[in-house]
Amino acid sequence: MNASGLSTARLGRLREVLTGHVARGEVPGLVALVARRGEAYVEAIGTTEAEGGGGPMRGDAIFRIASVSKPVTAAAAMILVEECRLRLDDPVDELLPELADREVLRRPDGPLDDAVPAHRPITLRDLLTFRMGFGAVLAPPGTYPIQRAMDEAGLTPGPEAVPVGPDEWLARLGDLPLVHQPGEKWMYHTGSDVLGVLMARATGRPLAEFLKERFFEPLGMADTAFHLPAGKLDRLPAAYRPDPGTGRLVRIDDPSRTRWARPPAFPSAGGGLVSTADDLLAFCTMLLNKGRYGGERILSRPAVEVMTTDQLTEEQKAENAVFFGGNSGWGFGVNVVTRRDELAAVPGRFGWNGGSGTSAYIDPAEGLIGILLTQRALTAPTPPVLFRDFWTCAYQAIDD
Repeated sequence: MNASGLSTARLGRLREVLTGHVARGEVPGLVALVARRGEAYVEAIGTTEAEGGGGPMRGDAIFRIASVSKPVTAAAAMILVEECRLRLDDPVDELLPELADREVLRRPDGPLDDAVPAHRPITLRDLLTFRMGFGAVLAPPGTYPIQRAMDEAGLTPGPEAVPVGPDEWLARLGDLPLVHQPGEKWMYHTGSDVLGVLMARATGRPLAEFLKERFFEPLGMADTAFHLPAGKLDRLPAAYRPDPGTGRLVRIDDPSRTRWARPPAFPSAGGGLVSTADDLLAFCTMLLNKGRYGGERILSRPAVEVMTTDQLTEEQKAENAVFFGGNSGWGFGVNVVTRRDELAAVPGRFGWNGGSGTSAYIDPAEGLIGILLTQRALTAPTPPVLFRDFWTCAYQAIDD
């Protein structure tokens, strides 16, 4: 055991288990990081490509972090709350008039014109907690009229880039009814993307500029952005998804012609960032330290505490058990563990996973940070075996 309270021998087990997943071809490569008490253990395993090309995975590889973007942008939004430029319970109508005077479906499976007026406006709190009344619909694609309308408008949550700018995207959203009344139910994803538009309008600046100046630069997150300059593209691994029939990895993004080589039309606060293990360690360390990083206070302790507290009632999350596993809830942009039922399920632990194959969680009780970055897309809301094994190995290494 060293000063971190992590067993060196048991950290070796972490490498052995993760190497096994790579050797079996489940992922081409990965970067794994476990940090405690100021010491970080990092493993870069495998290669950057699955087809035999590329090179060894690098510790400074830049990954598409997908929904791990959500905690990052939610934390940045708390800067504007602390400055009283945004308020949790104020309606967003003034800055987002496209979302004023909403209509709400009588039934999620009903026709679009069978709607009633919203009981109240959408608030910033609704966006942060995913209770705005709109988001991913958990039914087979095309089952309900609202799903078909979302598909046609380009509003269905997914890995594809949004082809229009923020104003057009929000106008399309404003043309559709909400699925639930504001504050009534948790619905995944869309609240984060609306949050990004709100932050840009509140600051009068593009979202990327605000995040870089007020959040990424103070944290030293030099490789976190919505796109990469040409000089960094060699650090971006190829991205894959498993073929549903064969399980073989199919390349879905090539570094030589990646869309991350240029600024996106729509900077997605819900899933558009790229980042590294080191950058995410800085972000997670700030949250673990209750808002302080390197002697500088980024957020207040109360801001971090409210952000990382479960905000949902059982009724609000009842239809989304697949996301919460019976032992967690949702704060502001983060999943929050509420019940201990496995090694890594420590009450108060918070973070999230990304559909591109990424995971980042912070455990205040154990003082532990874990980050796993892969380039294999997830195929379900429940974490894959690789993720579960990573977290088991991280927690079994605790030796005090």
